Amino acid sequence: MNKSTLIAGVMAFVAFTSCHSGKSGDHGEDIHAGEEHVESGENKKEEAHAGEIVLPVEKAKAAGVVAEVINPGDFQTVIQASGSLQSASGDETSVAATMSGVVRLLRAMPEGARVGSGQALFVISSEHMQNGDPADRARVAYETARSEYERARKLVKDRIISEKEFNTIKENYDIARIEQKALAGAKGKTGVTVASPAAGYVVQCLVKNGDYVTAGQPLMSITRNRKLYLVADVPARHLSEIGQVRTARFVSSYGGELYDISKLNGRTVAYGRTTVAGSSYVPVTFEFDSTDGLLPGMAVTAYLVTGTRGGVMSVPETALTEEEGTKYVYVRLDDNCYAKREVRTGAGNGERIEITGGLKPGETVVTKGAIHVKLASASNAIPAHTHSH
Repeated sequence: MNKSTLIAGVMAFVAFTSCHSGKSGDHGEDIHAGEEHVESGENKKEEAHAGEIVLPVEKAKAAGVVAEVINPGDFQTVIQASGSLQSASGDETSVAATMSGVVRLLRAMPEGARVGSGQALFVISSEHMQNGDPADRARVAYETARSEYERARKLVKDRIISEKEFNTIKENYDIARIEQKALAGAKGKTGVTVASPAAGYVVQCLVKNGDYVTAGQPLMSITRNRKLYLVADVPARHLSEIGQVRTARFVSSYGGELYDISKLNGRTVAYGRTTVAGSSYVPVTFEFDSTDGLLPGMAVTAYLVTGTRGGVMSVPETALTEEEGTKYVYVRLDDNCYAKREVRTGAGNGERIEITGGLKPGETVVTKGAIHVKLASASNAIPAHTHSH
């Protein structure tokens, strides 16, 4: 027996024991080294059929690999639909111009920017307008009305003017005083400041620097972002199922976290009985408490829960990997060894995917960190052998 054959035999034995002992350490590296020295055609054929991957338990834990035992159970059925997030009724407010003039933003306020209650957002100036500055005109009108009022107080005592005339003069004075107070408080050197009436987040800025605005014109819309609407556009073919909808989940079109409105104090607000004119979709609206990362206008994919099926084998979406259209999961054989398994999938509900073939009840499947097991398979796969569990 030559020396290289002896080394190959020893290393094969080490690989075998590492996947049964549940121990971790340097065995993965030894196995890899041993495989590099295997040169016989028979051993290479065995390696081609390898379904086992060595990933020591310490490395798996450090990489965030998590596994769970898969058994038949309840599976929520859903209607998948595109949708969007919108401000809830009463949760959005407008910042309006307090006078006519040329508007200027005090600083850039992009969508999603936070604003405080009373925060100055705009300055409106009428300094070079034909009718002059409204604040100055309000001051002049107030001073004139006050003078008339003081004079009328004396005249009504001497019965020179009637009580009715006095009341009219007093009313004009009160109106002028209110108008002057409203403008004078916000008047600065460069114009009248317009502040936010409430704390919240910018939904949309409706003007740009240099625009001419009129009193009462909306300048910006702000949402308090306490409540949001999820508006799902359900395909008309699901119209008969809409009445069965109990709750919903959604994920941003950009991906990321899956939100469950049942955990955000959510409820169904309304759903259409017919399609929207010119459309083949039926709107279904949910209200829920807003949370960090969500803003009105976001496009989402919604999963409307309609019921439950029992006896379904399913795995979290994170358990699946895909290669050239074929889906795989990684089955944990013992603490250190895994096997790549092709599976057939059925319906998905945004959280889990039905498995219709390829898995047996009671098998342990990697549900988080599957990519790390996949990477390990590229370097240390070993020939398959029997495991006792």
